[in-house]
Amino acid sequence: MAALRALRWRRRLPGLVPRRLRGTAESPEERPQFPGASAAFSDHLEFIQPQVLAGIPVYRVMDRQGQVLRASEDPQLPKEEVLKLYRTMTLLNTMDRILYESQRQGRISFYMTNYGEEGTHVGSAAALDPNDLVFGQYREAGVLLYRGYPLELFMAQCYGNARDPGKGRQMPVHYGCAERHFVTISSPLATQIPQAVGAAYAIKRADASRAVVCYFGEGAASEGDAHAGFNFAATLECPIVFFCRNNGYAISTPTAEQYRGDGIAARGPGYGLLSIRVDGNDVFAVFNATREARRRAVAENQPFLIEAMTYRIGHHSTSDDSSAYRSVDEVNYWDKQDHPISRLRLFLERRAWWDERQERDWRKSSRKMVLEAFEQAEREPKPPPRLLFSDVYREMPPRLRRQREELERHLETYGEHYPLQHFQK
Repeated sequence: MAALRALRWRRRLPGLVPRRLRGTAESPEERPQFPGASAAFSDHLEFIQPQVLAGIPVYRVMDRQGQVLRASEDPQLPKEEVLKLYRTMTLLNTMDRILYESQRQGRISFYMTNYGEEGTHVGSAAALDPNDLVFGQYREAGVLLYRGYPLELFMAQCYGNARDPGKGRQMPVHYGCAERHFVTISSPLATQIPQAVGAAYAIKRADASRAVVCYFGEGAASEGDAHAGFNFAATLECPIVFFCRNNGYAISTPTAEQYRGDGIAARGPGYGLLSIRVDGNDVFAVFNATREARRRAVAENQPFLIEAMTYRIGHHSTSDDSSAYRSVDEVNYWDKQDHPISRLRLFLERRAWWDERQERDWRKSSRKMVLEAFEQAEREPKPPPRLLFSDVYREMPPRLRRQREELERHLETYGEHYPLQHFQK
């Protein structure tokens, strides 16, 4: 009976230990004086079993048919704002399809789609202030798209052409935009997490009313940088929102092989982070959670952790074949039964804000916009080779000047062996 009572108590307050483990009432002199934890003595030998604790619930606003479950949780967004959410998600989906196909045709070298995760991008982006600083991983193109980043620059970056703000020096999908407060994406996994915490600490010291939002996947949460970042954010009390997209797979590794705990949100309390788990396929749930986390992060200088549960419908990247480690039936279920775009469309149709004619017209016009940007990017030349040496130092050191001169002499002598006609003069 005592064990049953303890089990019920644990389920009632997940994350805490039952009263029996806390021992009897003690005088102040008898309480533990250890500086590293707040607890009481116990005279019972018992290990805390994670399987006994109830799983963290998944917050949602809409069901899979696009119906709001509780009126009080409806964010009450105006029609035009909800339509912007939907158009951004579908435009991202269209851009993904065209760029994915272009890589398969050998037109670009690499690509990563966002299929199935559009709700996490757009729902969170809509809840931020335009001045909030964003650190992305590599699957947050929807955040930039929502902030008005032009299709032409998405294409230019993937092609690495002369219009690319990164001057062709990054592999595709590594976007960045200082004007839209989106830090350029890095390839190494999880490096953005401690960097984001440092930026948030600087913002706190400057007393600026801004937040930092740091995106990453559940696979990146296994990196040491994630644990260091969480701890620094909590101890330094930084205004940051950690946004984890738990899409079920770290490339080919399913979550069952990544960790044994209750996802990523369960780690938050251990580091002192206020945490929540949300339905990442419910754009309103993502919006509500991000808006409140962002508000409190700025007002209270506290870090927050959001775990958005979603599913990666596409391959990890164009270098991956997901059919080798998951079934077609599994992918089809999430694509047909629980997709963030279809869920929001059902919501719009229930409100009579969208219909089949509008859907057909928008799909046609959005595809035209993407193709026009795509064709323009394909016509642009590559950046001049001399840019290989710029933007590293404010004043170019002698060794880099010598290397640049050596390259120029080499190309003058052997230029016919290189496709220089495709590069800007």
